[in-house]
Order: sequence, then structure tokens, then C-alpha cells
Amino acid sequence: MPSTSTSLLNKKLVELREKGGVIALSRVLTFVVITDDNTNTEEVVESAIEASRQHPCRVIVLVAGTRKAAVRLDAQIRVGGDAGASEVIVLRGYGTLSSPKAGAGVIVPMLLPDAPVVVFWPGNAPTDPARHPVGNLASRRITDAAAEKAPLKALENRAANYTPGDTDLAWTRLTLWRGLLAAALDQPPYDEITSAVVDGEPDSASTDLLAGWLAHRLAVPVKRTKVGAVGGMHSVRLNRASGPIELIRPDGKTGTLTQPGQPERRVALGRRMVHDCLSEELRRLDADEAYEGALEGMREITRGRAPAGSRR
Repeated sequence: MPSTSTSLLNKKLVELREKGGVIALSRVLTFVVITDDNTNTEEVVESAIEASRQHPCRVIVLVAGTRKAAVRLDAQIRVGGDAGASEVIVLRGYGTLSSPKAGAGVIVPMLLPDAPVVVFWPGNAPTDPARHPVGNLASRRITDAAAEKAPLKALENRAANYTPGDTDLAWTRLTLWRGLLAAALDQPPYDEITSAVVDGEPDSASTDLLAGWLAHRLAVPVKRTKVGAVGGMHSVRLNRASGPIELIRPDGKTGTLTQPGQPERRVALGRRMVHDCLSEELRRLDADEAYEGALEGMREITRGRAPAGSRR
């Protein structure tokens, strides 16, 4: 639908619903994706569609087009099998319609009534997502520091401007790591952790967040070290009197968990896909206090050289 309007879009949605029998009442939320022409829009749409299979929703993809172009709004609507368990509306604004404030005005008529709004930035995100014109409409705001040019700087911005409802996929990718470490601590002997070392790629946002989480939860000294290009997280070592707990992933795919008195365990720890992370985040609409604690804990970590044997 080139050079259209929100009024015509809503009429077309009603028409498609009546003609094809698409039921909008089962949509549990509105999922807004904000991107631009520098991002692979089709890839973003596919990730949103995959996530919607577990959480039926209306997906609105807001693409900022060329600012210097004539003012117009182009749109595409996908329903049925082409949209998974959702209905997808791709909006591309040009000229003044490419600005964040104008984008918010464009999507407001498209939001499902009385349904929560979740916003996702798959690329560069605003410094303060909650103050973004669209982010201000949402109960949950999802960013991805790993997708930005300077992931650690992006994390610093997240920490400085955190608002309840914010989260980041660099944090979501740690769910399996956190679960394995927590389960290991539930096994005897129940000695207290005295310190920890978290090792990973120099610009790995997930590594910094895991170090911050341990510093916040355990209240012990945590050192964040750096290895070569291993693909994000490399290893975690929790030191205690009876011997350390170590979780090492040297190849970016398979991890090995070792601890005194327990057999060595090998676990799948490959990098999680974006749609998998989004599906997890869409399960909750409340504030993620653990993520907030990890951001706070990053202030407490120290940094140093990688420990001996870290390139195993």
C-alpha cells in the first residue's frame, strides 16, 4: 500500500479480517519493532513472526526511511500463514514521518485496544529507551547491545538510564548460563563463594552482564577478564574453599561444567537465536529486577588479564 494513511490501513485490516476470518481478539499484545533502512527488515520480520507463534500478537514494524525524501507512508500487511500467529504491519515513513515523534503518531492508531505494548530495537537503540516517543508507550522495552557498534558503551547507557520495563537480549542470552551456575550451587558441598572470574570476548556485553549479576547476587569480588575472539562468553569460575565451580565454553557451542565431587558435564551452550530470546522476553511484562541488579553490579566488577589456561 504505497502512499497510504493510518485510516486506510485500519479499513484494510477490517476488510482482510472479514474476508479471511482472521480473529484479532486472540492477540495478547502489540509488538512494535523499530528499525531503519540499514537493517535487514525481512530478517527482523521473520524473527518477530517466530516469536509470535508462542505469543499471538499484532506486529508493527516501523522503518525509518530517507529523511530527505518527500513525505509519505508506505505500508504492507501480512495475515494468515504468511504472518504466523500474528498479523504483521510494516510501516515505512519518509521525510518528516521518519522521525521518532512522527513514528509514534503513526503507530498509535494501529495499537490493539486494552493490550500491553512491547517495543524492540534490533539494532541501534536510543540512549534512554523509556523516553523515546514510542518507548514511552510501552510496558516493556527490549534492546540488543550486542547488535550495536559499541556494545559495552551501549550497556553503560542502559545502566545510566534504566527504567523498570527495560531489558536487553545480551541478558536474555545468559539464561542457560545462569541456570547452570545456580543449579551447581545447589549441589554439595555448600561452601560460600569467595570470588569469581568471568572471562569473555573483549566487547561481549553478555560477559559484562554476567559478571555484574554475580557481583550483585553474591556480594563477592568479581573480575572480568578478556580472551581473544571466542564468540562472546568464554568461562566462569566461582572460587570456594572446597574447590572451584567452572563452566567453560571454548568453542562458542559446547560448555563443560566441572566441580569437586561431581562428574564433568557437557552441555549445549550455543548462541541463542533472536526469535528464541524474544519468545522468552514476551513471557513476562513486569520489570526484570535481576537485569536491573546485573546493571548495578557492573559498577562493582574489576577488570584484568585472562587467567592461565583460559584458552582451553
